[in-house]
Amino acid sequence: MAERDLIRVVLPDAQPLPSAYAEADRRQAVEDLLAGNVFRPKGLTGPFALSLTVREGRLGFDIRDSEDRPLHALVLALGPFRRLIKDYHLVVESHEKAVAEGGSEVRIQAIDMGRRGLHNEGATLLTERLAGRIELDFETARRLFTLVCALHQRI
Repeated sequence: MAERDLIRVVLPDAQPLPSAYAEADRRQAVEDLLAGNVFRPKGLTGPFALSLTVREGRLGFDIRDSEDRPLHALVLALGPFRRLIKDYHLVVESHEKAVAEGGSEVRIQAIDMGRRGLHNEGATLLTERLAGRIELDFETARRLFTLVCALHQRI
């Protein structure tokens, strides 16, 4: 059975993402995240509910217990992520355009490889930035990076 430290992920209510593809990407990241994850804030015992926000160039983690009582809040500067987020959005737009235009399978696969590479780079950076504060596995970090990109689109 997959580990599940996070039992709930809350994103701010906001207008829908710019495309159905981006909305589906966000939904799938949340579903995958909740299906299995490693998310262990230092000194705390789960399971946890996580609320993610992006405000004023900062990524906010509001960590709560299963009964929604606040446990810990953490804020990260988004500066180190900006290039990756921008590149990620460009790749998503390229993918959407290639699919809409009936692009070749090879072209779409190449774009997907670039997207996976950005996911990996974002996951690594997120893991590094949270080191010593929150333990993550790689797949959890990848899914959280997807959500960071989705939240960044909303501002």
